[in-house]
Amino acid sequence: MRKGLPPTKGNLRNFCEQTERDRVEMSIRQPHQMQNYTDNGFKKIRTPPGVWKLISEFWEKNKENYMKQKENWPKGNTYVNHWDSPTYMISIEDGRLRGGGQTIKQAVWDAAKETIQEWTGEELTQCSLYGIRVYTEGAMLATHVDRMPLVSSAIVNVAQDLDEPWPIEVIGHDGKAHNVTMEPGDMVLYESHSVLHGRPFPMKGRFYANIFIHFEPTGHSLRHDERLKGEAGKDVHREYRKSVARGSGGHEADHSGLPPYILPGSEEETKWKSRHPDNRRSEKARSDMTGSTAAHQAAQTGDVEGLTEVLEVLGDLVNKADSNGWTPLHEGARAGHLQVVEILVENGGGINDKTRAGETPLYLAERDKQLTVAKFLRSLGAISLGPEL
Repeated sequence: MRKGLPPTKGNLRNFCEQTERDRVEMSIRQPHQMQNYTDNGFKKIRTPPGVWKLISEFWEKNKENYMKQKENWPKGNTYVNHWDSPTYMISIEDGRLRGGGQTIKQAVWDAAKETIQEWTGEELTQCSLYGIRVYTEGAMLATHVDRMPLVSSAIVNVAQDLDEPWPIEVIGHDGKAHNVTMEPGDMVLYESHSVLHGRPFPMKGRFYANIFIHFEPTGHSLRHDERLKGEAGKDVHREYRKSVARGSGGHEADHSGLPPYILPGSEEETKWKSRHPDNRRSEKARSDMTGSTAAHQAAQTGDVEGLTEVLEVLGDLVNKADSNGWTPLHEGARAGHLQVVEILVENGGGINDKTRAGETPLYLAERDKQLTVAKFLRSLGAISLGPEL
């Protein structure tokens, strides 16, 4: 499908091969074990004006400098052939960019939410939104399904300079492959947890820019949500985040806390319960997407409200390390979320804790040029230590 795996040797090749095995295994296993919310799993529409205005204006302000923002892929990642055709990421939450920051990020989520909710018929909570990815000539995207909790999603074509169309190939719920061609301003809605999708043909042209917007079903249907709104002014988003932090699922999830998009009785349920032996989303649970806790995810995305609520319920997550030794403070420092870092420090976050690679939060902030965060950490007496070779 691609020109070949990146030139590697030793452990790196093992990482690449493991990534490929995981991608193929998940693509075979996951789709038929998920709860679907639409007839065919995808739909192409024009991007709602409110969403398009936010994204297109951000692109116009920052497009001239996109090649300064080369995307960093995890070790062994083979989903995109970035070793042949580098990708670039214009982070929408980067306050150093013109118009960037948490305000526009939240505004894009808010503007897109109604459209995706109407399509799925489900009440959704925001999940993931990184920025505008720019692919370059020869790029390919391996066919895959997204890791949970990336479930109800949208792709927006922001801009392109192509010699020929570069369609996204999706396998709908009908089992058929569909090539969906997008023009700037088009939006494809898709159930990313169960619809195989990719771009298995090399891009011919100079660049292709798109943005991914992801949501997770809360377990509330829209009809049920309307009823909840009449119950003493209850905020369903706040209640959902609290229930997840405590270990339970959405209101309509079963008593075991199984997420509403996993089919009961499926192999995926068995896998989920094996990772959650007390049948709860426990504080030791790791996200399928990142291998981290809810506090890590909130720190990664700059979700100040979500982080505050998680720490109110499970305060000991503040220094919980993932399998790579990363705490929420490492995530917040790397991403440059000053308010997140301040909250974590106020709650006892270890400013000199080291990852398994030996990196401190200050080192990560300095490495990724998160100058405001670095200045704040230095003011607290933090030390900068890099990888232990």
